[in-house]
Parts: sequence; C-alpha cells; structure tokens
Amino acid sequence: MALTPSTMLPLGTKVPHFRLPDPQGKLVSSDDFKDAPALLVAFICNHCPYVKHIRTEFAAFAKEYQAKSVGIVGIMSNDLGISPDDSPAKMAEESKQIGYVFPYLFDETQEVAKAYHAACTPDLYLFDGNGLLVYRGQFDASRPDNGIPITGSDLRAALDRVLSGQAVPTEQMPSIGCNIKWRSGNEPAYA
Repeated sequence: MALTPSTMLPLGTKVPHFRLPDPQGKLVSSDDFKDAPALLVAFICNHCPYVKHIRTEFAAFAKEYQAKSVGIVGIMSNDLGISPDDSPAKMAEESKQIGYVFPYLFDETQEVAKAYHAACTPDLYLFDGNGLLVYRGQFDASRPDNGIPITGSDLRAALDRVLSGQAVPTEQMPSIGCNIKWRSGNEPAYA
C-alpha cells in the first residue's frame, strides 16, 4: 500500500465533466447535478483500508446531505488488472452492504480521475452551486489506528458553509490514502 496525499487541485477550478456508468450500466453525468446547491465527488474504492476506515460514516454523511439536495457521487478509477476487488460487481455489493445511496461510478478509462488530478482513495472534491471547487481534502483527521474518532468534521464544515452561503476557508488538509492504481502506461504526470 503506497500512502499518497491529495494533489490539492486549485480552488476555483470548474467541475470537470464526467459521464460514467454505475455497476448496472446506468450513466450518470456531472450535468445531472447542475441545479444542486453543491456537488461532492468522492474518489473511493472497495479495498483501500483508508476508505474502509471511513465508509460507514461516509455513507451516513452522504444520506444526511443528500436530504439537503446536495449532489454526491463516488467514483472508482482503479485498474481492475491490479485491483480486481474493485470490479463493478464488487462495487454493487459494497454499495448494498455499506448503504451507499449515491451513485457509485466506474471510471474504466481513468480519464475522469486524471481530469480531477485524483491521486488517492479517498480523494474528496466539493463544488459550490456555481460548479467551482471550494474544498478538496480530508474527510477528517481520523486514520486507521490513530484513535481519532471519525466525524467527517473537515468536509462537514466546508459543506455547511457552502449551504449557508459562506466562504469556505482556503487552508485545507489534504486527504491521504492508497494511491489510485493506474494502468501501466496510463500514469498521469502528477502521480
């Protein structure tokens, strides 16, 4: 497991477009959320211990904020040749088992991960109602085995500010986790 931090895509970046299938083949697009007050794009996967550490709390967080009309998607971009536990069939099982109510999408070409400069799982990107990046970073300071409770406090604070029309502080802590498993020869320059 390679410990990798977020690249910290520049704040103010316009939401990179995506149109990806869920495990059943239904296509979901960033355009589907254009009327949402915010859009959270989470690069996650099934096997990463950092995602496993937060997944139950992240699922509850997503339910809470989807009830406030926030758009939320999970995107899995790992190469299945390296990470077969992240296959669409396993993604569907994970969604059901953990209780993900948001679309969990498969980025087979890895082009969406590249557009976001995603580097790790989890890697979280929050866009405001204008489609501008206002937060990228950690869910909270909890990590496997560090004893800090999982609360989602960093992302929650940012999202609450967006929903109340307040500016999000620009000092943000990067997420950290397993590196995205890039297909050989497909590694982005920032990786």
